[in-house]
Amino acid sequence: MSCPIGDQHYGNAQNGEHLGSEAGMLYGEYLMLDKVLTSQRMLSAEGKQPVHDEHLFIVTHQTYELWFKQIIFELDSIRNLFNVEVIEESRTLEILKRLNRINMILKLLVDQVPILETMTPLDFMDFRNYLAPASGFQSLQFRLLENKLGVKTEHRVKYNQSYHQVFGTDENACRLLEKSETEPSLSDLVQKWLERTPGLEEDGFNFWGKFQESTEQLLKEREESAMNEPHEHVRNYRLMDIGKRREVYKSIFDPEAHNALVSRGERRFSHKALQGAIMITFYRDEPRFSQPHQLLTLLMDTDSLMTKWRYNHVQMVQRMIGSQQLGTGGSSGYLYLRSTLSDRYKVFLDLFNLSTFLIPRENMPPLTMDMRKMLNLGWGNTVVESSANGKNK
Repeated sequence: MSCPIGDQHYGNAQNGEHLGSEAGMLYGEYLMLDKVLTSQRMLSAEGKQPVHDEHLFIVTHQTYELWFKQIIFELDSIRNLFNVEVIEESRTLEILKRLNRINMILKLLVDQVPILETMTPLDFMDFRNYLAPASGFQSLQFRLLENKLGVKTEHRVKYNQSYHQVFGTDENACRLLEKSETEPSLSDLVQKWLERTPGLEEDGFNFWGKFQESTEQLLKEREESAMNEPHEHVRNYRLMDIGKRREVYKSIFDPEAHNALVSRGERRFSHKALQGAIMITFYRDEPRFSQPHQLLTLLMDTDSLMTKWRYNHVQMVQRMIGSQQLGTGGSSGYLYLRSTLSDRYKVFLDLFNLSTFLIPRENMPPLTMDMRKMLNLGWGNTVVESSANGKNK
């Protein structure tokens, strides 16, 4: 008896004729399901007693690797779109779409962990010995994903810095990893893009100079207000707070102070890229900065989802093997994984900290008419003559 969908000879809905193999490949052929669905090799089944949950363990991790492959595919395409001097609006829309797709996949990966947690620690112990020395730490694709995003070797936990210890004599893996470390990462390309933010030019709008003036004026006004405070303890507290704010702003206005923080790993972006990110954040309501601001938000979402995935993974490992046992790949297991949750693995750390440098809307540098025209995408030539504080220069 023929299957109406799976058989090569199926009915034609238009004329009732049956089509042969010339109609094209079948579903299973196109997806090569004969290979995909027969690649779950249960080592426990080669012994006396197959362990039921080993099948879930294998399928779950194979699924992760397939999604990692798709993320890398999208990430490489985004890097190609970014790797130009001028990014047109249509390219920005495509970048947003693909980056959003990556984030949707990462959300799926975060939600996939609880499925593996339906397996109890005793269930895992039944087949854990079959895994050694295999380990998720040896996932080539996840390491490539991190490198292509922009995780630097010097920011990694010491155990995770030398991939030669992990991949050993696998020359192809080492070659791919070396290539991913030398080619421009997404972080590198985003920084170059931010450095070209319109309005940063000193001989043009000169946002950075105006921002410094506005910030200094704001702090000066707050100092004067604090000095008029009749209660000494309140006055001292406010003056101390203003002093701390001055130090915070000095860390971005003084290039040497910023570069020192970069060298210590407390910041990632170049000084000019940080300026661009701050400007986009301030004027995100302007039409031409709307998409760039969405992009910065999606990049933070990517970092957040990577951290959530690591966190869920850490919790699962602790639940399965506890805090003291070594991982199957020779790492310190839970203790090692827990150390990867710090900010050192955040690629776009500076974007998370942008709110540190915000000032009230009424103190933002007003846009000039030329700058407003540059940022306006409305139809026609009419430009609304208003700004954040109702003034134009």
